[in-house]
Amino acid sequence: MSVLTETRAVPMGRLTVVELRKLADTRAGFWLLLIIGLATVATSGILLGWAEDAEQTFAGFFAFGLVPSAVLLPVLGILSVTSEWSQRTALTTFTLVPARGRVMTAKLAAGVLIAIAATVATGLLAAAANVIAGSLGGDASWSLDSSLIWQSLLLQVIFVLMGIGFGALLLNTPLAIVIFFALPTVWTMVGEIVTKLADAAKWLDLNVTSQALSEADATGGEYARLAVSAALWVVLPLVAGFVRVLRKEVS
Repeated sequence: MSVLTETRAVPMGRLTVVELRKLADTRAGFWLLLIIGLATVATSGILLGWAEDAEQTFAGFFAFGLVPSAVLLPVLGILSVTSEWSQRTALTTFTLVPARGRVMTAKLAAGVLIAIAATVATGLLAAAANVIAGSLGGDASWSLDSSLIWQSLLLQVIFVLMGIGFGALLLNTPLAIVIFFALPTVWTMVGEIVTKLADAAKWLDLNVTSQALSEADATGGEYARLAVSAALWVVLPLVAGFVRVLRKEVS
């Protein structure tokens, strides 16, 4: 008599939840999330304590509050990949889920979800700060173009995915963090200094093209330039990183 065994793949939803939990499981991830939260709260405190009354608006609190997560969430994205290798958990992860592509897809989904959560939390904090500002004599205007909400969210998602891409491509935490921050900055400086590269920088410099997302109702041309630069700085590292993770020997 033969016994048939059926191996069922772990549902993608469960994998994504696991990857979300991993973001806070490590000491570095936990402290990074805590720092992001505290820094976001601090932005509201700074505006309440030192900004002019006219600057104390929901739009102001929201825009300033997104800065810490825009800077630090990509580092969390890097850690979500590199920690598997630095802490030697990749062997366990890929033994339990041999399909590495599904694991990486779950990491991408977790990154998008954490970006959404950070944006929503910042919006709630900005609303609370705006109420406080109104009680203290600030402007407390609630006016905010709806396009800025989803454009801000898109910006957060782009940077998180870029961090995951660099982490997957390099699989080394310090190197990935340094390259993530240094390489785009160097490219921006080169584009400003070398006049022949100025036109190319308008299409290939993510620091330049992403500025359109901070303005209401970005134009089609601005989105086109953003798409081209995102293909270079986000899509290309992600694709190359996926290939490396799929092929790298786990030891």
